[in-house]
Amino acid sequence: MSARFANVTTLACKDIVFRRAHATILDRVDLSVSTGEVVSLLGVNGAGKSTLLRILLGLLQPESGVVTLDGRPLSRYRRKDIARLVAYVPQAHVATFPFTVAQIVALGRVPHAGLGRALRAHDYAAIDAALARLDIVGLANRNYMALSGGERQRVLLARALAQHAPVLVMDEPLTGLDYGHQLRMLSLLAGLAADGYAILNTTHRPEDAFSGATRAVLLEKGRVIANGPPYDVIDARSIGALYDVSVDQIDVDRYRFFIPDSSSPSPDPSSC
Repeated sequence: MSARFANVTTLACKDIVFRRAHATILDRVDLSVSTGEVVSLLGVNGAGKSTLLRILLGLLQPESGVVTLDGRPLSRYRRKDIARLVAYVPQAHVATFPFTVAQIVALGRVPHAGLGRALRAHDYAAIDAALARLDIVGLANRNYMALSGGERQRVLLARALAQHAPVLVMDEPLTGLDYGHQLRMLSLLAGLAADGYAILNTTHRPEDAFSGATRAVLLEKGRVIANGPPYDVIDARSIGALYDVSVDQIDVDRYRFFIPDSSSPSPDPSSC
Protein backbone atom coordinates (compact mmCIF):
# COMPACT_ATOMS: atom_id res chain seq x y z
CA MET A 1 0.00 0.00 0.00
CA SER A 2 1.47 3.38 -1.01
CA ALA A 3 -0.04 6.83 -1.16
CA ARG A 4 -0.70 8.24 -4.60
CA PHE A 5 -2.23 11.68 -5.00
CA ALA A 6 -4.42 12.53 -7.96
CA ASN A 7 -5.52 16.01 -6.84
CA VAL A 8 -3.29 19.03 -7.22
CA THR A 9 -2.06 20.39 -3.89
CA THR A 10 -0.12 23.64 -3.62
CA LEU A 11 1.72 25.13 -0.64
CA ALA A 12 2.68 28.73 -1.30
CA CYS A 13 3.70 31.98 0.31
CA LYS A 14 3.44 35.54 -0.97
CA ASP A 15 5.31 38.70 0.09
CA ILE A 16 6.65 37.11 3.28
CA VAL A 17 8.54 39.49 5.55
CA PHE A 18 10.08 38.30 8.80
CA ARG A 19 12.27 40.31 11.15
CA ARG A 20 14.11 39.37 14.32
CA ALA A 21 15.78 41.90 16.63
CA HIS A 22 15.44 44.61 13.97
CA ALA A 23 17.22 42.41 11.40
CA THR A 24 15.32 41.46 8.27
CA ILE A 25 15.51 37.67 7.87
CA LEU A 26 13.07 37.35 4.95
CA ASP A 27 12.22 40.20 2.61
CA ARG A 28 9.10 39.87 0.41
CA VAL A 29 9.63 36.20 -0.35
CA ASP A 30 7.40 34.39 -2.85
CA LEU A 31 7.61 30.61 -3.15
CA SER A 32 5.35 27.73 -4.12
CA VAL A 33 5.46 23.97 -4.54
CA SER A 34 2.74 21.90 -6.20
CA THR A 35 1.87 18.30 -6.88
CA GLY A 36 4.51 16.58 -8.99
CA GLU A 37 7.26 19.09 -8.21
CA VAL A 38 10.57 18.76 -6.41
CA VAL A 39 11.69 22.27 -5.49
CA SER A 40 15.23 22.67 -4.12
CA LEU A 41 15.95 25.71 -1.95
CA LEU A 42 19.60 26.83 -1.86
CA GLY A 43 21.39 29.49 0.14
CA VAL A 44 24.22 30.01 2.60
CA ASN A 45 23.77 29.45 6.31
CA GLY A 46 21.82 32.40 7.65
CA ALA A 47 20.10 33.15 4.35
CA GLY A 48 16.70 32.43 5.93
CA LYS A 49 15.99 28.92 4.61
CA SER A 50 15.04 27.31 7.94
CA THR A 51 12.98 30.34 8.94
CA LEU A 52 11.08 30.14 5.65
CA LEU A 53 10.36 26.43 6.19
CA ARG A 54 8.99 27.13 9.68
CA ILE A 55 6.73 29.85 8.30
CA LEU A 56 5.46 27.53 5.56
CA LEU A 57 4.69 24.94 8.23
CA GLY A 58 2.77 27.48 10.30
CA LEU A 59 5.26 27.29 13.18
CA LEU A 60 6.29 30.94 12.83
CA GLN A 61 4.13 33.91 11.96
CA PRO A 62 5.52 36.41 9.45
CA GLU A 63 5.39 40.13 10.03
CA SER A 64 3.52 40.44 6.74
CA GLY A 65 2.57 38.28 3.80
CA VAL A 66 0.47 35.14 3.66
CA VAL A 67 0.97 31.38 3.46
CA THR A 68 -1.70 29.45 1.58
CA LEU A 69 -2.54 25.79 1.19
CA ASP A 70 -4.60 25.16 -1.93
CA GLY A 71 -5.35 28.86 -2.09
CA ARG A 72 -6.69 29.05 1.46
CA PRO A 73 -4.73 30.93 4.16
CA LEU A 74 -2.88 28.47 6.35
CA SER A 75 -4.13 30.35 9.42
CA ARG A 76 -7.65 29.09 8.68
CA TYR A 77 -6.64 25.44 9.01
CA ARG A 78 -6.63 23.48 12.26
CA ARG A 79 -3.23 22.03 13.18
CA LYS A 80 -4.63 18.53 12.66
CA ASP A 81 -5.76 19.40 9.16
CA ILE A 82 -2.38 20.92 8.29
CA ALA A 83 -0.70 17.72 9.48
CA ARG A 84 -2.90 15.69 7.17
CA LEU A 85 -1.73 17.77 4.22
CA VAL A 86 1.86 18.76 5.04
CA ALA A 87 4.58 16.53 6.53
CA TYR A 88 7.92 17.78 7.81
CA VAL A 89 11.22 15.92 7.67
CA PRO A 90 13.72 17.74 9.92
CA GLN A 91 17.46 17.71 9.43
CA ALA A 92 18.05 16.19 12.86
CA HIS A 93 15.83 14.64 15.51
CA VAL A 94 16.52 13.14 18.91
CA ALA A 95 13.77 11.06 20.49
CA THR A 96 12.87 11.78 24.11
CA PHE A 97 12.24 8.11 24.85
CA PRO A 98 13.86 4.93 23.47
CA PHE A 99 11.23 4.36 20.80
CA THR A 100 11.64 1.62 18.24
CA VAL A 101 11.83 2.55 14.57
CA ALA A 102 8.31 1.19 14.02
CA GLN A 103 7.00 3.38 16.84
CA ILE A 104 8.62 6.49 15.36
CA VAL A 105 7.10 5.75 11.94
CA ALA A 106 3.73 5.09 13.60
CA LEU A 107 3.72 8.70 14.84
CA GLY A 108 2.95 9.63 11.25
CA ARG A 109 -0.51 8.17 11.74
CA VAL A 110 -1.42 10.46 14.67
CA PRO A 111 -3.12 13.13 12.48
CA HIS A 112 -5.43 10.40 11.17
CA ALA A 113 -5.89 8.04 14.13
CA GLY A 114 -5.71 10.62 16.90
CA LEU A 115 -3.32 10.88 19.82
CA GLY A 116 -3.42 7.89 22.16
CA ARG A 117 -5.94 5.97 20.07
CA ALA A 118 -5.41 2.42 18.87
CA LEU A 119 -4.17 2.03 15.33
CA ARG A 120 -6.30 0.12 12.86
CA ALA A 121 -5.44 -2.19 9.99
CA HIS A 122 -5.07 0.59 7.43
CA ASP A 123 -2.72 2.46 9.78
CA TYR A 124 -0.45 -0.56 10.09
CA ALA A 125 -0.58 -1.01 6.32
CA ALA A 126 0.62 2.59 5.87
CA ILE A 127 3.45 2.03 8.35
CA ASP A 128 4.54 -1.21 6.67
CA ALA A 129 4.47 0.43 3.23
CA ALA A 130 6.60 3.34 4.45
CA LEU A 131 9.16 1.02 6.04
CA ALA A 132 9.34 -0.99 2.82
CA ARG A 133 9.70 2.03 0.56
CA LEU A 134 12.66 3.31 2.60
CA ASP A 135 14.13 -0.21 2.77
CA ILE A 136 14.23 -0.19 6.58
CA VAL A 137 11.91 -3.09 7.39
CA GLY A 138 14.89 -4.78 9.04
CA LEU A 139 15.24 -1.84 11.43
CA ALA A 140 11.61 -1.89 12.60
CA ASN A 141 12.37 -3.27 16.07
CA ARG A 142 15.67 -1.42 16.56
CA ASN A 143 16.06 1.36 19.11
CA TYR A 144 15.77 4.59 17.12
CA MET A 145 18.27 6.34 19.39
CA ALA A 146 20.91 3.70 18.60
CA LEU A 147 20.79 4.30 14.83
CA SER A 148 23.29 6.23 12.76
CA GLY A 149 22.40 9.72 11.55
CA GLY A 150 21.74 8.44 8.05
CA GLU A 151 19.46 5.68 9.30
CA ARG A 152 17.52 8.17 11.41
CA GLN A 153 17.04 10.36 8.36
CA ARG A 154 15.46 7.48 6.46
CA VAL A 155 13.21 6.72 9.45
CA LEU A 156 12.00 10.33 9.56
CA LEU A 157 11.10 10.22 5.88
CA ALA A 158 9.28 6.93 6.46
CA ARG A 159 7.30 8.65 9.23
CA ALA A 160 6.36 11.40 6.77
CA LEU A 161 5.25 8.86 4.16
CA ALA A 162 3.14 7.04 6.74
CA GLN A 163 1.46 10.41 7.36
CA HIS A 164 0.05 10.29 3.80
CA ALA A 165 0.36 14.07 3.50
CA PRO A 166 0.66 15.18 -0.13
CA VAL A 167 3.20 17.93 0.66
CA LEU A 168 6.65 17.04 2.02
CA VAL A 169 8.83 19.81 3.48
CA MET A 170 12.36 18.51 4.01
CA ASP A 171 15.32 20.23 5.66
CA GLU A 172 18.49 18.87 4.01
CA PRO A 173 17.22 15.28 3.54
CA LEU A 174 20.64 13.98 2.45
CA THR A 175 22.27 14.86 5.78
CA GLY A 176 24.13 11.88 7.23
CA LEU A 177 23.55 9.62 4.23
CA ASP A 178 26.45 7.87 2.56
CA TYR A 179 26.95 8.37 -1.16
CA GLY A 180 24.92 5.35 -2.19
CA HIS A 181 21.97 6.30 -0.02
CA GLN A 182 22.21 9.91 -1.26
CA LEU A 183 21.68 8.69 -4.82
CA ARG A 184 18.86 6.40 -3.73
CA MET A 185 17.22 9.24 -1.78
CA LEU A 186 17.33 11.56 -4.79
CA SER A 187 15.79 8.83 -6.94
CA LEU A 188 13.14 8.23 -4.28
CA LEU A 189 12.19 11.92 -4.18
CA ALA A 190 11.76 11.93 -7.96
CA GLY A 191 9.57 8.82 -7.66
CA LEU A 192 7.46 10.42 -4.93
CA ALA A 193 6.90 13.47 -7.12
CA ALA A 194 5.76 11.13 -9.90
CA ASP A 195 3.27 9.67 -7.40
CA GLY A 196 1.82 13.15 -6.88
CA TYR A 197 3.72 14.44 -3.88
CA ALA A 198 4.78 18.08 -3.74
CA ILE A 199 8.32 18.21 -2.34
CA LEU A 200 10.24 21.21 -1.03
CA ASN A 201 13.74 20.53 0.22
CA THR A 202 16.73 22.58 1.27
CA THR A 203 20.22 21.62 0.18
CA HIS A 204 23.77 22.92 0.29
CA ARG A 205 24.78 20.92 -2.79
CA PRO A 206 23.74 22.62 -6.04
CA GLU A 207 24.55 19.44 -7.98
CA ASP A 208 21.67 17.67 -6.20
CA ALA A 209 19.14 19.97 -7.86
CA PHE A 210 20.03 18.39 -11.21
CA SER A 211 19.08 14.93 -9.91
CA GLY A 212 15.31 15.16 -10.04
CA ALA A 213 14.43 18.71 -8.97
CA THR A 214 11.97 20.45 -11.28
CA ARG A 215 12.79 23.91 -9.93
CA ALA A 216 15.56 25.54 -7.93
CA VAL A 217 15.11 28.61 -5.74
CA LEU A 218 18.14 30.67 -4.70
CA LEU A 219 17.79 32.60 -1.46
CA GLU A 220 20.32 35.34 -0.69
CA LYS A 221 20.12 37.52 2.42
CA GLY A 222 16.43 36.80 2.80
CA ARG A 223 15.49 37.50 -0.81
CA VAL A 224 14.70 35.12 -3.67
CA ILE A 225 17.19 36.02 -6.39
CA ALA A 226 16.31 33.21 -8.82
CA ASN A 227 13.48 30.73 -9.27
CA GLY A 228 13.23 28.34 -12.20
CA PRO A 229 14.42 25.10 -13.77
CA PRO A 230 17.83 24.11 -12.34
CA TYR A 231 19.62 24.46 -15.68
CA ASP A 232 18.29 28.00 -16.04
CA VAL A 233 19.18 29.35 -12.60
CA ILE A 234 22.15 27.29 -11.32
CA ASP A 235 25.42 27.93 -13.11
CA ALA A 236 28.98 28.92 -12.23
CA ARG A 237 28.06 32.60 -12.12
CA SER A 238 25.04 32.25 -9.81
CA ILE A 239 26.79 29.77 -7.51
CA GLY A 240 29.85 32.01 -7.35
CA ALA A 241 27.70 34.98 -6.38
CA LEU A 242 25.55 33.01 -3.91
CA TYR A 243 28.40 31.33 -2.01
CA ASP A 244 31.19 33.85 -2.68
CA VAL A 245 33.42 31.30 -4.42
CA SER A 246 34.99 31.03 -7.84
CA VAL A 247 33.97 27.84 -9.65
CA ASP A 248 33.93 26.28 -13.09
CA GLN A 249 31.03 24.16 -14.29
CA ILE A 250 31.05 20.88 -16.15
CA ASP A 251 27.93 19.80 -18.06
CA VAL A 252 27.37 16.10 -18.68
CA ASP A 253 24.03 15.25 -20.33
CA ARG A 254 21.38 16.63 -17.97
CA TYR A 255 23.77 16.99 -15.03
CA ARG A 256 25.96 19.90 -14.03
CA PHE A 257 28.94 19.77 -11.69
CA PHE A 258 31.07 22.46 -10.11
CA ILE A 259 34.79 22.46 -9.40
CA PRO A 260 37.11 25.13 -8.00
CA ASP A 261 38.16 27.66 -10.61
CA SER A 262 41.62 26.50 -11.70
CA SER A 263 42.70 30.08 -12.40
CA SER A 264 42.00 31.21 -8.85
CA PRO A 265 44.72 31.15 -6.19
CA SER A 266 44.52 28.41 -3.58
CA PRO A 267 42.66 29.54 -0.45
CA ASP A 268 44.64 30.44 2.64
CA PRO A 269 43.86 27.70 5.23
CA SER A 270 44.21 30.26 8.03
CA SER A 271 41.23 32.17 6.63
CA CYS A 272 38.85 29.21 6.90
